[in-house]
Amino acid sequence: MKSFNTEHEHPAAESGDIYAESNPTKNMDDDGREKRTGTCLTASAHIITAVIGYGVLSLSWAIAQLGWIAGLLILVIFSFITYLTSTMLADCYRAPDPVTGKRNYTYMDVVRAYLGGRKVQLCGVAQYGNLIGITVGYTITASISLVAIGKANCFHDKGHHADCTLSSYPYMAAFGIIQIILSQIPNFHKLSFLSIMAAVMSFTYATIGIGLAMATVAGGKVRKTNMTGTVVGVDVTATQKIWRSFQAVGDIAFAYAYATVLIEIQDTLKSSPAENKSMKRASLVGVSTTTFFYILCGCFGYAAFGNKAPGDFLTDFGFYEPFWLIDFANACIAFHLIGAYQVFAQPIFQFVEKRCNRNWPDNKFITYEYSVNIHFLGKFNISIFRLVWRTAYVVITTVVAMIFPFFNAILGLIGAASFWPLTVYFPVEMHIAQTKVKKYSPRWIGLKVMCWVCLIVSLLAAAGSIAGLISSVKTYKPFRTIHE
Repeated sequence: MKSFNTEHEHPAAESGDIYAESNPTKNMDDDGREKRTGTCLTASAHIITAVIGYGVLSLSWAIAQLGWIAGLLILVIFSFITYLTSTMLADCYRAPDPVTGKRNYTYMDVVRAYLGGRKVQLCGVAQYGNLIGITVGYTITASISLVAIGKANCFHDKGHHADCTLSSYPYMAAFGIIQIILSQIPNFHKLSFLSIMAAVMSFTYATIGIGLAMATVAGGKVRKTNMTGTVVGVDVTATQKIWRSFQAVGDIAFAYAYATVLIEIQDTLKSSPAENKSMKRASLVGVSTTTFFYILCGCFGYAAFGNKAPGDFLTDFGFYEPFWLIDFANACIAFHLIGAYQVFAQPIFQFVEKRCNRNWPDNKFITYEYSVNIHFLGKFNISIFRLVWRTAYVVITTVVAMIFPFFNAILGLIGAASFWPLTVYFPVEMHIAQTKVKKYSPRWIGLKVMCWVCLIVSLLAAAGSIAGLISSVKTYKPFRTIHE
């Protein structure tokens, strides 16, 4: 029996989802696109998948650099700023009215509708540059977590001072193969199941990390902490204190950012209730849940490890036992990053595919897809162009990850460059344009001050990231060694 058969081929819809099959009118939105079915739950899952990332386990290091007072204060401040600007951006999904206006399907469309000019190109460079960087970074991070499983087993079998060497390249290749398969998911609308799985995985490994840190604190095995963090002359030099503090502030600020994919997430929501209301509710759930886990991970991690907190207390082995739980937590990180990769890659896929469809509407290689029946799984629409282009993208990002395994240090610099325009500047400027905030009014001044403060944070974080990048390049090793 054949595993599948091709029924027919047909062109994709020119307006809307370029790979959507012709559906009855009842299955289409009022603009001719595929009917949206997203809810507050699915949007919250997308947000949590995008926000609660691998970095949650490094927040104890960030708080160690800043101390109890500044660390917790910055966590709370940036959670508020992120939620505030996300509500502004959610209101701009439709223009000019946030409820009845014309839909904008991407971040660039929103900026074009409200600001226009060169700001549209600036938005595109910042958004897609950040998305590409994140997909490369997630490939590296997933391999680090899988390597850590081998580390945990090696330490358990041979002792904590065993000398082993393990290459991350095979794990990067395996991650890439999985992403090639998952990248054939047509669009964000079909991604809900993967985001929910990834969100569950992020909760799981964050909870394990919190539980291990709490157990350490409860057992009395705590190290020295300070209200101002690491001590100059004891833990770090004066120069290290400055650069690491800058980097820590940036890490916390960027840890909340999901504006890069907010509009694309909102575009999955059904029109009733109004998309902006559902998105604001999802943002509140996502940001508050994230803040809760961030505070627990950061505080208990710092309490457990003190000023010597590792960059990641799972992959950097703040804990060695129980080794099976460390293995499970690192596997959860890898599974989470499998879903998170798609959340950040889909906007890239859609951008390229829509441009190609618009520029070459008569090219069958680009516009046609084939309806295929796969036994036990149902009918799927396969596009040769989508298969080739998305496979090539995953291969390229995987190769870049292999060539530059210290790319995560570069990612910090990319995050610093994109955080301010995407998370703060554009949402604020569009909010001012939409609501016609009077110039020099108290509200206008407050919004502008917030913009300038966040710009300074981005610049300082960029400086810290450059210092970290230089250090990473100097200490780079082609293989990850078990005994480091």
